[in-house]
Amino acid sequence: MPAERRLAAHRHGHRGEALAALFLQLKLYRLRERRFKTPVGEIDLVAEKSGTIVFVEVKTRGRNADMAMALGAVNRARITRAAQYWLTRHPAESGKDIRFDVIFLAQARWPRHLINAFPAV
Repeated sequence: MPAERRLAAHRHGHRGEALAALFLQLKLYRLRERRFKTPVGEIDLVAEKSGTIVFVEVKTRGRNADMAMALGAVNRARITRAAQYWLTRHPAESGKDIRFDVIFLAQARWPRHLINAFPAV
């Protein structure tokens, strides 16, 4: 992929994550982290609601039809490992429930929030 296109995709991803963060805040989630980088991968958003820690993957696509394909592209093992890393860095949260959500963003569509999208691997 050419550098110019890669940069545009990177910016598009940042905008998508910002929109997803706002969407969660409107749903009364408390944002804990954005773009949490670990040695084993990155978590787009870490949020909390009602005592549950929520690890959120954000998928931005041009068309709604691409959402099913985007869910297949979610690297569940990577996200799970990154979540485990986050939990080791936040031992006070170890007793809380956790879950993994996916937020799909597509042009001219409302965000789609898939709660508990997959179990921990």
